[in-house]
Amino acid sequence: MTSRGMNVAIFLVIAELVKYTPSGGVKTQFDRRLAMFHAYAASSPDADFVTFEFDPGPLGHDEVEVAVEYCGICHSDLSMKKNDWGMTAYPFVGGHEVAGRIVALGEGVAGLGVGQRVGIGWTAFSCLRCDQCQSGHQNRCLQAQGTIVGRHGGFADRVRAQAAWTIPIPDGLESVDCGPLFCGGLTVFEPFVANNILPTARVAVVGIGGLGHMALQFARAWGCEVTAFSTSPDKEEEAHQMGAHHFLNSRDTEALAGVAGSFDMVLVTVNAPLDWDAYINTLRPGGKLHLVGAAEKITATVFPLILAQRSIGGSPTGSIVRAKEMLDFSARHGIKPMIETYPMSDLNTAMDHLEAGNARYRIVLTAG
Repeated sequence: MTSRGMNVAIFLVIAELVKYTPSGGVKTQFDRRLAMFHAYAASSPDADFVTFEFDPGPLGHDEVEVAVEYCGICHSDLSMKKNDWGMTAYPFVGGHEVAGRIVALGEGVAGLGVGQRVGIGWTAFSCLRCDQCQSGHQNRCLQAQGTIVGRHGGFADRVRAQAAWTIPIPDGLESVDCGPLFCGGLTVFEPFVANNILPTARVAVVGIGGLGHMALQFARAWGCEVTAFSTSPDKEEEAHQMGAHHFLNSRDTEALAGVAGSFDMVLVTVNAPLDWDAYINTLRPGGKLHLVGAAEKITATVFPLILAQRSIGGSPTGSIVRAKEMLDFSARHGIKPMIETYPMSDLNTAMDHLEAGNARYRIVLTAG
């Protein structure tokens, strides 16, 4: 048995020995020691991640506790560590691409079981009562809580989330591949559903990186004619392997002009400034320019939008139902991220690799 498997087995035994209650917590000093979470935390934007132990408190009525087997890293973890968005609490425990097994259930949880394979993505909680939640858009809940926003995430041996946001992993998917699907995969899957993209559509993906390489796979499996845009000619072969029918250099203005009026959706996965008018011009009438990369500002000429009824939009990750649909779709079509793995103890090295732009294309930490 691997050390990771041994850790999970230990937690499953603990799950039988340690009884959580919403009001009373664990009952003995021995149990309290077992209940401590062991994590990696950064104390400031420029600090390294170091070992960190904390008491998570009593397990909530509707919460699930998961033993982390794998946890992906994405740029949002880096942005949160550096407090780029002004909402980071320190000590900061990142990690919102979790795959593992349930080791404890709150008293009000039904439909999930100890030992079950599950994952947790960007969102760990929503109210489930507001108009957005009731209409199936729980990720847009104004009371939603991020897994690493005001909470401790998956750079740890265990993590907690609301049961509704603890998503079962279907057969056909390896746990090591699932972390990036819960964040990046869901992010690029959502636009196909939100924009009612048909299997006959022509779709372009701008940027072949952590998001884009999964978007190509979804687009191809969706049945679309797929064009990849990249500034890196060396990615052409991989882009074709991941689903692109066509590959264009983003810096080639003639090539960009040559596909004017071609696409039903242009999915932008990069956060760099682009020639927005040029990309809008590649849309067919009624086409969508959809952003999932956090570009700081868009400057565009309005008349081409009006004349051909084109539109610009964006989206965050996705809802609970969309996450389940995405996983089922991925299992059915063999979609998985291209990953590099690091032991969680090498978290700082992995973060440096990500920040340097050298990840190809997602990084996954292994527990144990």
